[in-house]
Amino acid sequence: MPRAALRKPHPDLDLSTWLKTPEDLPPMLSSQSLFGNDLPLEIEVGSGKGLFIQTESDRRPEHNYFGIEIARKYAAHAAARLAKRKRANAMMLAGDATPLFASGIVVEGENVGQPAVERIESGSLEAVHVYFPDPWWKKRHRKRRVLSESNIRQFSRCLRTGGRLHFWTDVLDYFELTVELIAEITPELGVPLPETQRESSHDLDYHTHFERRSRKFGIPVYRVCYIKRDRSR
Repeated sequence: MPRAALRKPHPDLDLSTWLKTPEDLPPMLSSQSLFGNDLPLEIEVGSGKGLFIQTESDRRPEHNYFGIEIARKYAAHAAARLAKRKRANAMMLAGDATPLFASGIVVEGENVGQPAVERIESGSLEAVHVYFPDPWWKKRHRKRRVLSESNIRQFSRCLRTGGRLHFWTDVLDYFELTVELIAEITPELGVPLPETQRESSHDLDYHTHFERRSRKFGIPVYRVCYIKRDRSR
């Protein structure tokens, strides 16, 4: 399935408000530190071209959206979408999500065994969104998965009670393995709740560009949402 060439943002478009690097970030990530208000904060891990964060930040102005994309060219593309629309409740980070969610002792990467610097307070997020992540099938690459065991635990830690984890993919084997893993290591997330497919009303009326491509080629998409429960009950 060929991909369309990615257009570079116009050189006159100022992305500074909407595109951040890890060095730009405050020590603790919250709506207050990022946006200067106390609106519920949702984080998308792996934003790609930014269709979701663009449309969702418009649809729900009462929430803040922080998109994280490791590939800078895609992060810049997504930030340009926000800049053109002057979004006050959304921004992009060109960087890796894993260090931002870390807490406790580092279990992966070059700092294994060292105390992690906590950047996101436990129970502070409204939602974490993970759409069409790379399955990384080779065993030596599995630590790169967005939904690795350590990342799943950290996503759950950061969610408030009643907060949501959204996971969509078009790879059935990966979907089934991930659902099993979530059930095993984070029972507080409860059972996966299916998210229904809705009809699109125009060519960009999709959650992400990957969903658009999969549906146009007739590839099934597997969608679930988890809602964090109060473990004391």
